[in-house]
Amino acid sequence: MTDGIVHRIRPVARQAAITAGLELAAILSRFGVGKDAAGDGLIFTLHHVRPASAAAFQPNRILDVTPGFLDAVLVALRELDYDFVSLEAAAERLLAPPTGRRFACFTLDDGFRDNALHARPVFATHGAPYTIFISKGLSDASHSAWWETLAALLRQVDRIDFDFGRGIENLPTATVAQKQVAFDRLSNIINRIDESAAVAAIDALAARNGVDALEVCRDLVMTKAELLDLAGDPLAQYGAHTVSHRGLARLADAEAEAEVADSAAYVAELTGRPCRSFAYPYGDARSVSPRERERLKRHGLIGVTTRPGTLRAGGAADMQALPRVSLNGLYQKARYVRALASGLPFKLMG
Repeated sequence: MTDGIVHRIRPVARQAAITAGLELAAILSRFGVGKDAAGDGLIFTLHHVRPASAAAFQPNRILDVTPGFLDAVLVALRELDYDFVSLEAAAERLLAPPTGRRFACFTLDDGFRDNALHARPVFATHGAPYTIFISKGLSDASHSAWWETLAALLRQVDRIDFDFGRGIENLPTATVAQKQVAFDRLSNIINRIDESAAVAAIDALAARNGVDALEVCRDLVMTKAELLDLAGDPLAQYGAHTVSHRGLARLADAEAEAEVADSAAYVAELTGRPCRSFAYPYGDARSVSPRERERLKRHGLIGVTTRPGTLRAGGAADMQALPRVSLNGLYQKARYVRALASGLPFKLMG
């Protein structure tokens, strides 16, 4: 009972602390505090862009923003006099001396269908380029997106049976709180064991309960035909995001090489030109390592992480491990965009 209470309190406390930090940064930036923290530019990360859901259980809510919020982001940045540039143009600016002009670029991970349906019109309205990072295995539905599978599964079951390593456990999943506990425990096995085995176990759990993990993927992710159609948008660019969406740093060298090379080849096939950019799955230590940065350098790829921070021109940036700022579904307020653009939240977090 105590563990369940602690489990529920921790994310609430963390969200409250982040909100407080954003509010403080918004106030300080309004008074011109810490101007140097803003740097020369920002790369924003998105995943889903779609109307808000009324579902009570939304374990991946941090990955969802509304089209209205995205529009507010672009309006706020225009008011701050940011230039909207593509990721490739941002890389050119980072390698050149500072111009005094700040820039923002927008990236979307995983190739979700709502990127074309809901994000594309917003970017078009503002003339903002955007890069979609494509995972080939999600696009051709040869691999599943385990976090989406879990969300779909837990929404419709009141109980699950699963072996977390000590024999079969029976977990109640009738309430939103119980579903969240189950989601977090199942997510944790992705980091504890071989990722392919963990995903296979989650897919099998879903199948036993009538949920087809690959069908979940087909419902959410753009197909090759859809990606080819979107490639005609002059504001759109594509980057690679592996084949299987596994953390590269945990893979054997040959596997990691294939994940990068094959996904980059898929992007080149879609666009008719060499792939120039790559987003690490997860974007943290599970995927970003010195070995992987060297790999991207050999392939001539710009690499983006999920490490938060602003960018500085002048050639000092690590072009295979650029920071990105998440547009998080839990913090959809225009003043938070101004706070993030100030760079102060990253200073406050150390």
